[in-house]
Amino acid sequence: MNKAVQSVVNPSDFDVLAIRSDFPILDQQIHGKPLVYLDNAASSQKPVQVQQAMQDYYSHDHANVHRGVHSLSQRATDSFEAARGKVRAFLNAASEKEIIFVRSATEGLNLIAASYGRMVLKPADEVLITVLEHHSNIVPWQLICEQTGATLKSVDVNDAGELDMQQYKMMLTENTKIAAFNHVSNALGTINPVKEMVKLAHDAGVTTVIDGSQAAPHLAIDVQAIDCDFYVITGHKMFGPTGIGVVYGKQALLEAMPPYQGGGEMIKLVSLEKSTYAELPAKFEAGTPDIAGAIGLAAAIDYMNEIGIENIARHEHELLDYATARASEIKKLKIIGTAKNKASVLSFVIEGIHPHDLGTILDNEGVAVRTGHHCAQPLMKRFNVPATARASFAMYNTIEEVDALIAGIKKAIEMFE
Repeated sequence: MNKAVQSVVNPSDFDVLAIRSDFPILDQQIHGKPLVYLDNAASSQKPVQVQQAMQDYYSHDHANVHRGVHSLSQRATDSFEAARGKVRAFLNAASEKEIIFVRSATEGLNLIAASYGRMVLKPADEVLITVLEHHSNIVPWQLICEQTGATLKSVDVNDAGELDMQQYKMMLTENTKIAAFNHVSNALGTINPVKEMVKLAHDAGVTTVIDGSQAAPHLAIDVQAIDCDFYVITGHKMFGPTGIGVVYGKQALLEAMPPYQGGGEMIKLVSLEKSTYAELPAKFEAGTPDIAGAIGLAAAIDYMNEIGIENIARHEHELLDYATARASEIKKLKIIGTAKNKASVLSFVIEGIHPHDLGTILDNEGVAVRTGHHCAQPLMKRFNVPATARASFAMYNTIEEVDALIAGIKKAIEMFE
């Protein structure tokens, strides 16, 4: 166990400075000011343990997996499949056959829509999503509905950014075949009651798809307890590398689905007349995978597990509560998304200042936030704003960094007065 992780396992001894020492990218200046990185909902930073695991693979073990009898191929295959095992445990899936490596949550959602959606949907059927969704959980369903003749419908939120659960229940009809929704909103931080939503859907005979991209860095996930049919995550938001994601699917569903892509690895036998397909999970992993990405994701999971997801969540919740209280003191600031159950996101607008202008001013103060529609344009329309500024917190952020954010906001307001 590394020094930083060892020092924070005990929640009463959470040493954020020790954690920060594992993230060298944070130790720099932007425009002469210490970097305050508050764009974690877009992509989190990577600890040296993740970087080292990937470097070790490339330096000592690189070869293609599943295809060679030589030692390097065997070592690479062992590490790749060990990573699958760690993801299975992280999600508490029943079997490693239920863990499919993809490039991202976006590709995972496209896989589910194109394979499962095309298999089950027909004209007059409905897919139910919510207005909270990231575009990656909207557009794939639009595409598959256009191709199958199905209809896409959505559930609204209240003014706090919480799902209208009564509407959700009413919209689960005999025509609904798929309900797709996020676990945590990337734009507002709202934590959805996914277990309740899955039960309501299953009671109506509806298959469930959960986008867990924003949940994985902040919450303990148990797909068996949730009982969802599909769950997707992405590595780069959970302190892992870019270009790697995971689809969890119940084994019976994955076995019934046709392949998403064709090529090497996903086949059992190929002739010029016909091909037969490999067993799970290979059926959905055509071509050479991101071996280093999977190894890096496994290292990120190890890192989070050693610190403890509960300890991470506790620290981030304290940051969010403090930031919300400080922001609420600013008269010209309006928080967008005030759900009672939130994770790690403070989204807001400032009267008289466009979010992009605010983002530029904050950058000059060394503070990195995300500005724009956050790939959630329907949600922005629901709140009648073109964009917001979004500060999103991770385990390595500090109270002092929240203070730097607030100071930057106040400076921006003074500049525009």
